[in-house]
Amino acid sequence: MGQLSSHLASRLGQALLASFGVLTIVFFIMRLSGDPTLLLVPEGATVEQINQLRHQLGFDRPLGLQFLSYLGDLARFDLGQSLVQRAPVLGIVAERIPYTVALAAGALVVALGIGIPAGIAMALWRGSLLERALSGFVLAGQSLPTFWSGILLILLFGVTLGWLPTSGADSLSALVMPSIALGAVTMSSFARMTRIAVLDELQSSYVTAARARGQSRLQAVRRHVLRNAAIPVVTIAALEVGNLLAGAVIVESVFAWPGIGQLAIQSIQSRDFLVVQAVVLFVSLVYVLTNLAADLAYAAIDPRIRAAR
Repeated sequence: MGQLSSHLASRLGQALLASFGVLTIVFFIMRLSGDPTLLLVPEGATVEQINQLRHQLGFDRPLGLQFLSYLGDLARFDLGQSLVQRAPVLGIVAERIPYTVALAAGALVVALGIGIPAGIAMALWRGSLLERALSGFVLAGQSLPTFWSGILLILLFGVTLGWLPTSGADSLSALVMPSIALGAVTMSSFARMTRIAVLDELQSSYVTAARARGQSRLQAVRRHVLRNAAIPVVTIAALEVGNLLAGAVIVESVFAWPGIGQLAIQSIQSRDFLVVQAVVLFVSLVYVLTNLAADLAYAAIDPRIRAAR
């Protein structure tokens, strides 16, 4: 138990250090990208007015002092106030998070619900017509850029057929197309990894022994193979959650979905530094938690890992 706690503490420390590094890079890059004061002052403002606003916002101080001040506020769970919206950053980001979580969850359901069964089928019926058809489907999901697949979905189901709304988040049906567009690439990753893992397990001696005891191939897969093949799939799932959040930036822009991805784009364009940093902090924490959850899931799935730890 002590070794397990030590391992998890080590992983958590590494992830938090990586999050701090990302946040530091974003902090300095955003401030080197330009002075937001020029975007906030009214047209025709004098140099004195610009300098006064820059002083009020603290942008006339050295970058090092600005960074230390930001870390101090962050330690007090104070993310500051938006330069553009003049509202607390925490409230702005918290308002958008449920939309992005709903989108990522929908995309994960699409990816798992299609990718894992497709991967199992491709492994069980290797070399068949079914595998070739599923391989083409998986390849298409992996190859199409997210913004392009989103546009195709809008043209087909939104414009031509009129079945689904093309933008917004007014109803549950508006979640369908963004989830498919965002989950397509992840679905391909799950399908390929599941296929490889199941094929490896099918060649194991315990599968041969199970077949010798009279179990059918499907019974051996259901009772033994799926559990052992789940370890690499869990690893991919932990990584893909972060990829879903990254891909949400594009999908939310295409479908006008009011999540943190759309908020990040708007904030970068307006140089709303504190909002961008809050979004990066949220994504980093999600990476930390999903990887930590994957570590715990390994031990739950495979007792040998728990025993080794």
